[in-house]
Amino acid sequence: MTHDPPPAEKTIDEIVERLATRFPDYPTSTVRDVVTQTYAEFEDARVRDFVEVLVEKQAKKRLKHLAE
Repeated sequence: MTHDPPPAEKTIDEIVERLATRFPDYPTSTVRDVVTQTYAEFEDARVRDFVEVLVEKQAKKRLKHLAE
């Protein structure tokens, strides 16, 4: 029996993977921290349909800001 990660963890992992590729100068742990913090801000969102897109967009913006 395989155990799939909870949806939030899976979503975070997918976003981290995409952003870590886009921001190779940052350690994956930094990217994960930014994504996890951003995801937590959407924890109480009533409509969950676009949370992944919104988290990725906001995390990308934050990582770009760190580079400045």
